This record gives sequence, C-alpha cells and structure tokens, in this order.
Amino acid sequence: MRFPRLTRRGFIKTAALGSAAAAAVSVLSGCSHASDEEASDPVVVDEDSAEDILSTFEEVECPLVVENAWELPLGNVLHPADGTWIPVTTAGSSATPMVKASVLSLASGQLAEVVSAPFQEGATKVIYDARCSDYVYAWVELDLATRDWALYAAPFSAGALSGDVRTLWEADANYDPAPFAVSERSVIWQVQPSTSGSKTTESSRCYLWHSEDSEAQAVVESSGRFATSPTISGDAVVLTPRVRADEGVYYGVTAYSLSDDLATRLDQLVMPQSVRPFRATRVGDRFLVSVEASYGSGGLLGQMGTYIGTADSGFFRLNREPSEGGCGNGDVIVIKGTASYFVIDLANRQYSTLLATDRSVDYGEYPARAGNCDLFVSFSTVKDADSGYPASVSVRTFRL
Repeated sequence: MRFPRLTRRGFIKTAALGSAAAAAVSVLSGCSHASDEEASDPVVVDEDSAEDILSTFEEVECPLVVENAWELPLGNVLHPADGTWIPVTTAGSSATPMVKASVLSLASGQLAEVVSAPFQEGATKVIYDARCSDYVYAWVELDLATRDWALYAAPFSAGALSGDVRTLWEADANYDPAPFAVSERSVIWQVQPSTSGSKTTESSRCYLWHSEDSEAQAVVESSGRFATSPTISGDAVVLTPRVRADEGVYYGVTAYSLSDDLATRLDQLVMPQSVRPFRATRVGDRFLVSVEASYGSGGLLGQMGTYIGTADSGFFRLNREPSEGGCGNGDVIVIKGTASYFVIDLANRQYSTLLATDRSVDYGEYPARAGNCDLFVSFSTVKDADSGYPASVSVRTFRL
C-alpha cells in the first residue's frame, strides 16, 4: 500500500494572506488503528425492535424559537462547525477567483473573508471546501484541469488567519479531495482513492494534525473507502472505516476520543453486511446514523431512515428519507427532513417540526452543525417575493 508523498516545495502568495510560505507537514509512520484491528460484531436487529418515532411519540408544537437571524448575499454556503465561527465558501464577484473562503461570526452576524484567493498559483485553481474552529482554519484547493488538490491549514483568530499556512496534504486525481473536519487546534482528514483512478484497490487512511506540530499522525486505516466524512461531536470524532475485511463488506461507525489523539475507541456500531451508512455522528453517547436506501437484508439497520442509539441500548428510528446528518444537545435531536427539520425529544417522547424559512423550499434549508451543539445553526437560499429568483441567503440560530 502506497500513499501520496508530501512534497517539500514551497508556495508564495502575496494577497490577503500577506507574504507567507507554506511549509509541508510530514507524517509520522505507523497507524493507531489498522484495518485488521478487531472490530465489534455486526449489529442485525429485528425490524420490530426499534421504536418508530413518528408512530409512538407525541407530536407537539415546536419548542425552538429563533435566537438570531441574518441575511447574507447570494452565493454563500455554510459548512458544519462547533465553535462561534462558521466556515463559509463564498462565490467570487468574477471568474477569478471563482470561490473565496470566509467565516460567519455567530456573535455579530458579520461575514469576513479569510482566504480571498487560492493559495496555489494558476487560473484553474479554486477553493473547493473550508472548515474551521475558533483557533484553526483549513481549506482544500482543487485544480479544475488536472484534479490535483491540496489541503492547507493555518492558525485562526478574530475572523482572520493569524499564523503560517501549512500544507497538510497534496495528491493527484487518483485520490478524492480530502473530507475533513476541524476541532479546537486540530485538523482531521481522510485520504482515499478515487473510484475511477488507478489506485482503487488501495486502502484509505485518516490523519490528525495539531496546529503547534510539524508532524501529522496516521490514526485510522480502512481496508476500503470510508463511508462518511469525519464528524466532530464534543470530545469525539466519528469515522466509518471498512472493518472485518476478511469476512465481507462491513462498515464500522466508530467514535474515537480526541483527547488522546484517537487512541481510544469509545464505541462502535458495525452495520450489517453491505449496508453503507449515508451520514454518521454522535450526540452524547448515542450514535446518529442514517441509511439512504433500503437493502434486501440486514434487518432494521438495512432499511432507509435515521437511527438514534447504540448496539447495547437499542435504537429509535425516524422513518423518513435522510437528507443531512443530525445534531443535538442531550436528549434533544434535530434531523433534517426533505423540506423541514424534525425536533425530537427522547426524554419526553415527543417530536415536532421546525419549518423552513419562507420561500426557501425550492433550494432547501441545511444545517451548519453536526453532533453535539447547544446552538443550532441553519441556512437557506431564499427567493425574491416578486421575481421568484434566488435573492439572498438566510441564516437562523436556535438555542437547544
């Protein structure tokens, strides 16, 4: 198995970033959790063993009220974060740059540019994705012509980069642009082969880097592609590597501890054979796992829907087609439906519907939180009341 090597070439960019050189981060050898690590037994439960929330819970009026609401210019897309800053990819005012990397302050509602142009030189380079915490900002740049990509990160404070930019990874079109997440002063990303490249038989790995370090760690190996992107939930990161490779296709929804660099496996839910989770995270000690198709086998977890629970405690099921991952605080869970959100109170056995913003249903309303959160953030593209054309982006926050 061979992974793309980090280069030592430097990059110089004199723009909003100032005069900066991107130093490449090296990777320590070894891996905390290898693909042949002992995994839990697959969980196959009877279809009648989980409570159907919409059938057995009481429907009530939605308890969530808007705490703050802001209107952003058209072309801004928010991404999940767990701090007071939300990463945003912003459409450029011209073809060059096509996309900028920004942040939204949840304290003031102000939008600020962080990376105003791609760090790499070249007309075909674009900012592809962005994530941040209150201390680190990370982004992926993609070459539209060659499909080469790079993952960068830098210290972040008060809405701006506050230190040197680091190159965390570089790869060509044989590897997909890295799914990644940021928590506190750490970046977690996955390197996995493209389904159409020349490396399709290679394993995938997840890496962890702390902003004060010059080296990253390989922490989790998967015998195939991960099923979902990494998600942060409190002091845990949830990954879905392939497990039990010698027995068939199994995905292990696994929570690892961030406090010891993913050395501790907190919990694991091995899905039935061939059942691929669509989204996966954790709220408290419960997994939130969604399945977007109904499989011909696998029992309950092989049916379309979102499942809340653990292998030991059992599951609640939201019998609706999943759209995005869930989030929540304690016993209150928020899950996106097709045109609205379901707000589920497990302790009181109640559920309600949080309606989407007016004139946003055609384009959808989406969460900018994942996993544990006490402030839910939602955004949507809103149509003009007179013309019917997209006009702005509405952001709302709700206290959980």
